[in-house]
Amino acid sequence: MDLGRDPPSSCSAGPVGDDLFHWQATIMGPSDSPYAGGVFFLSIHFPTDYPFKPPKLQFTTRIYHPNINSNGAICLDILKDQWSPALTISKVLLSLCSLLCDPNPDDPLVPEIAHLFKTDRAKYDNTAREWTRKYGM
Repeated sequence: MDLGRDPPSSCSAGPVGDDLFHWQATIMGPSDSPYAGGVFFLSIHFPTDYPFKPPKLQFTTRIYHPNINSNGAICLDILKDQWSPALTISKVLLSLCSLLCDPNPDDPLVPEIAHLFKTDRAKYDNTAREWTRKYGM
């Protein structure tokens, strides 16, 4: 209901078929990031005790990012120990958009990408753009 009332401009999500516990989400690559122009799909699985436990989100589109690994797992505090039942899927998706613009290389899921982000930002941006063209379009 929250998504329908106040949909974020760069994201969308909804149930897969009749299963209300399994959703698919779409995030448009933010224009001020190397993911601009990309369309990224995610799988969302809600636990039966949602919203008291966080949903499990996973990118199904490959993405080059220090906080997202090759299996699509996401390292984001609000999906783990900083979860709050007050967080909606809209807020979670907006947080992911923000993570695309501002990676957290100090808490990486992929240390090699975080190292590149910190030491050669131009090469990181070029690789992220290349992956976006290859997998996200």
